[in-house]
Amino acid sequence: MKQHFEMFAAYNAWANARVYEVAAGLTKEEFARDVGAFFKSMRGTLNHLLATDRIWLKRFTGEGDAPATLDTILYIDFHKLRAAREAEDKRILDWIGAQGEKALSGRFTYMTVTDMRTISQRLAPALAHLFNHQTHHRGQAHTILTVLGRDAPSLDLIYFQRTEEGRAFA
Repeated sequence: MKQHFEMFAAYNAWANARVYEVAAGLTKEEFARDVGAFFKSMRGTLNHLLATDRIWLKRFTGEGDAPATLDTILYIDFHKLRAAREAEDKRILDWIGAQGEKALSGRFTYMTVTDMRTISQRLAPALAHLFNHQTHHRGQAHTILTVLGRDAPSLDLIYFQRTEEGRAFA
């Protein structure tokens, strides 16, 4: 199980880097443009992903800042957002790498953001959600890049597994 989540943590960082590489070419206006996505713009979508990762990592570790809402704009500036994304991806990689099989098969308890309920669940399914959620909203970011006329990158897991970094998991 640990190798599975290490693969997804590595894939997550790889895919985020690819999205951010193309998004770096957006103008400030394009970055903030409401294109009708769930979180409206590329800025809203990428901030949502960072916000939710921080919320989940706070739940998993008890450490770090966690925004109070899912639509929090943590950074208006793209470059600051990108640096924070890279730091959060490293934090996810390091935390997953430090977990043992026993911890990954264990349970944890947390408070929801949307309706303030206490939830107790197994860690592994919550981690699966974390990575699936990233994939879901990266797909929206991919669409936003396409709508804005950019050549959106391929984000398929199999492409990651064919990279030097990903071959360790294939």
